[in-house]
Amino acid sequence: MNTPSDEQLVAYLDDELDRDHRQQLDNAIAEDPLLSLRVQWLQRSNLPYKKAYDELAQQAPLDRLQARLDAIPAPERPGLSRRWFISGAAAALVAGGVLADRLFLGWHAAQSNNWRALVGDYMALYVPQTLDHLATDDATQRAQLREVDARLGLNLSPAALKLPAAEFKRAQMLEYDGVPIAQIVYLDAKHGPLALCVTRSNSGSQPLAHERRHEMNVVYWTEREHAWMLIGRNPADELERRAMLLRSHALQA
Repeated sequence: MNTPSDEQLVAYLDDELDRDHRQQLDNAIAEDPLLSLRVQWLQRSNLPYKKAYDELAQQAPLDRLQARLDAIPAPERPGLSRRWFISGAAAALVAGGVLADRLFLGWHAAQSNNWRALVGDYMALYVPQTLDHLATDDATQRAQLREVDARLGLNLSPAALKLPAAEFKRAQMLEYDGVPIAQIVYLDAKHGPLALCVTRSNSGSQPLAHERRHEMNVVYWTEREHAWMLIGRNPADELERRAMLLRSHALQA
C-alpha cells in the first residue's frame, strides 16, 4: 500500500478504519520499522485534555463567589434584585469559561510548539537496525529532499548534507498539529542514529546552542526563516562541529 498519511494513522489509532483497511495498516506497520515509529510518535502526541480542564475547574473560586452573592443585601432601587446580580455573576462565569478555554489553548500551544522535545521523543525510539532497510541511492534521496524543499521552502541536496563518518539514510516529513517538521536521518558509524531536523521559524537568525534530551546531545540554531537542530548520541563538541559544517555548507543555499 502507499505510505499512509498522518490523518490515516490517527484514524487507525482512534479505531475509525474499516476492518480491511485496518488489517492493511497492521501488516504495513509490522513490516516497516519507520512506519511503526511514526505510529508510536503519533501516540505520544495525545494531550491530557481532561486533566487540563479538571485543573482549571479546581482553580475556579466558586465557593468564594457564592458566599459573596449570598452576602449581597436586597437593593433598594426598583428594577434591581439579587437575581440581577446572580445573572451578572453567571455572565462573568461564562466569560471566565472563555478565558479558561484561552488559557487551555495557550497551554496546548506551549506543549505542541516545543518541537525539539517532540523530535527528541521520536529519536529516542531509533536504533541502528531501524535504518537498515532504507534505500540510499541518489535518486531516492533527491526525491525525498524535493518533498522537504516544497514543504519548507529550502534548497537541499544529498551532496550538501554529507557528514564525515555518517551515512545519509533518509529525508522525510513529519507533522505535529499541522506544523511540518523535516527529519534528515544519518547512521553514524560509531554513535548510531543521528538526525538533522528543521521547521519554520519567525525568530530570525540565532547562534548555536546546546541541550540534552533522552541522553542525547542537541545542537540547535535558527537561520532566517527556519529553526534547525542536530540530535544524536555523539559527544557535544563533535556534534557542534558537524552542526557548524552543515550550517556553513548546506544551509546557506
